[in-house]
Amino acid sequence: MAQLVAGVVGPTTFPVVAVGDATVDLTPAPVKDFAIRTFGENDKAVLLGGVLVVLAAVAALIGLLSRRLPAAGYLGFVLFGVIGVLAVVTRPDAGALDVVPTVVGVAAGAWALGWLLRRAAGGTASHMPAAAPSERGPHGATYERGSHGAPAERALSGAPQQDGAAQEPEGADERQGADEREGAEEREGAGQRETVGGSEGEADAGALGGRGAVERPAVMRAGGEVAVFDRRRLLTGVAGGVVVAGAGAVLGSRLGARQAVDAARGGVTLPRAATPAKPLPAGADLRIGGLSPFVTPNKDFYRVDTALVVPQVDPAEWTLRIHGMVDRPVELTFADLLKLPLTEADVTLTCVSNEVGGPYVGNARWLGARMADVLRSAGLRADADMLLSTSADGFTCGTPVDVVMDGRDALFAVAMNGEVLPVDHGFPVRQVVPGLYGYVSATKWVVDIKVTRFDRDQAYWTPRGWSAMGPIKTQSRIDVPRQGGSLKAGPATIAGVAWAQHTGVDAVEVRVDRGQWREARLAEVPGPDTWRQWAIDWAATPGEHTIEVRATDASGRTQTEQPAPPAPDGASGWHAVTVQVA
Repeated sequence: MAQLVAGVVGPTTFPVVAVGDATVDLTPAPVKDFAIRTFGENDKAVLLGGVLVVLAAVAALIGLLSRRLPAAGYLGFVLFGVIGVLAVVTRPDAGALDVVPTVVGVAAGAWALGWLLRRAAGGTASHMPAAAPSERGPHGATYERGSHGAPAERALSGAPQQDGAAQEPEGADERQGADEREGAEEREGAGQRETVGGSEGEADAGALGGRGAVERPAVMRAGGEVAVFDRRRLLTGVAGGVVVAGAGAVLGSRLGARQAVDAARGGVTLPRAATPAKPLPAGADLRIGGLSPFVTPNKDFYRVDTALVVPQVDPAEWTLRIHGMVDRPVELTFADLLKLPLTEADVTLTCVSNEVGGPYVGNARWLGARMADVLRSAGLRADADMLLSTSADGFTCGTPVDVVMDGRDALFAVAMNGEVLPVDHGFPVRQVVPGLYGYVSATKWVVDIKVTRFDRDQAYWTPRGWSAMGPIKTQSRIDVPRQGGSLKAGPATIAGVAWAQHTGVDAVEVRVDRGQWREARLAEVPGPDTWRQWAIDWAATPGEHTIEVRATDASGRTQTEQPAPPAPDGASGWHAVTVQVA
């Protein structure tokens, strides 16, 4: 129900998502690194799945407690609500209506709990199987057989007899003798039948002869209907609730998607670039099987961000506000941005979380307005050194002013590889800045830029242990052959990519089994802001071999052999793979 309402109010108001976002914000950096390294781009799905599993477990516990103490169940829902509301209202862009999905969800859950409890307790003894035939016991009482053959006493008339409190009525001896003979005849015909306390014969003898205590009946019917726990009614109620909840979740997710996407991307017409990119050189892609293509398709481009739910931003409502240390604050609409002279540029982006040899790097052709032109229109003050950008989901990013203003193709991008920017990659507008890791430059769904200073403000990742500055380190990767691969002896090709944005790759070297370094041949590139393919021939001999690679950028710096983790400013070291040749 909460997700259904969130589909109307906004996807990020779903309490599960809000709690997940809060979890991301509070998680220590090493744990985040582990999650990205272990689960990759599925880390968000794993987190949300974990939140749902915890919720299901707690809900099951609430259900069990509620059978004995209903108030505990309702208190549990109140606690759920408090946590959800706190997670929602502490979001940077929270509004008054954002708590509605949580409140509705808690109310619906409490109602469902009460309904299930009433349904489970709704059965009575009338729903149970008919009682077994009765038989007469001493003192005029009738015993009925329970489900396990245990006698159940039903008083027919008069008050029950107290042990030793009253004498037997006149003629009791004769009736007792007759009862004994009748019971003996029945036992001869029916044989020995078990009772809870032993054989029926033993029980009757003890009761009639006064030898030993009389066995207590297992079930006593006092004339009223006995309430019972009706498992079947409970299970059918739960099943119905699951169906309703599932339908609400699906409808809610579809409502959210429609609200965000309908008539948005499809209604955007991209203008022609005022400054188009040069055609790719003929030799930019070596077209070797298994080698990453020079242009990464949009569907294969990596995605690493803090958004558990991709922000759904209507371009008709989007604005970009530029303020802070400027002479003239600026606010642009999407239509305003499209009217500016647009530039096309080939730029490779890299995530700082990328391990040596990792997959979080990709190259695309971007279309957008130059950030420097927009910022100049606001009149940057001379002492400003930081652009604190904010995305629609509240993420912040700190970009050095001098990098954006030095003439490189830093863009407010609206298109990627010839199509309107995909929603997952920042639609309607994102930042693209060559030469910087994404966490300090590539804000997606950007809506606000505060011109400030690094000694006054901090971006999202800085207090979490990452460097305030994030220039990309020169790196190289082996794509062919893969780690653990098997090859046939003979001629083989080793190939991969190398990058050193905004400097450019000047050389790539390869060695096998710590032998001599050999220089690889390089593909052509349109400029210094993209990765570069490389390849080298190898005469593979039988056995196990370790292949290593290193790159040298255009400034003469060769990547270091010393390994370092991604935190705090990017991984370093040589990529190596081990293969078997037969």
